[in-house]
Amino acid sequence: MTTAASDIQVPIDVKGIMAILPHRYPFLLVDRIVEVERGKTITGIKNVTMNEPFFQGHFPGEPVMPGVLILEAMAQVGSILVCLSDQEMIGRLAYFAGVDKARFRRIVRPGDQLVLKLEMLKQKGRVIKMAGHALVDGQLATEAELMASFT
Repeated sequence: MTTAASDIQVPIDVKGIMAILPHRYPFLLVDRIVEVERGKTITGIKNVTMNEPFFQGHFPGEPVMPGVLILEAMAQVGSILVCLSDQEMIGRLAYFAGVDKARFRRIVRPGDQLVLKLEMLKQKGRVIKMAGHALVDGQLATEAELMASFT
């Protein structure tokens, strides 16, 4: 028996996230959803730890979360918003269709908590455009407009 998207309540823990997204370790980059306004906005959390596999090589002795993975975390949170807003999207794969206006303002390191805020800008069929912000301690770390196509 599957749960309807409308029945899912916030906060959503990692088990609930895995019921929505197809991503799994080591590529699941969302730990919790703390706020949702269906069809409009969502806020998720990514706890950045030294246990992340990418820190072994990025960079030895100076661990920095790669910007592309911050964008991916934002996209995963955005995908959850789409699925919670439209039940028919659950189970579909989302592919990046574009990234615009990406800016990296602050380095993200182990021990940081990324607060990922996404806002729906436009939807045309299965193509969605969102504005995203990733914050650490209230400071802007990354911002971008993301487009995804759902299959």
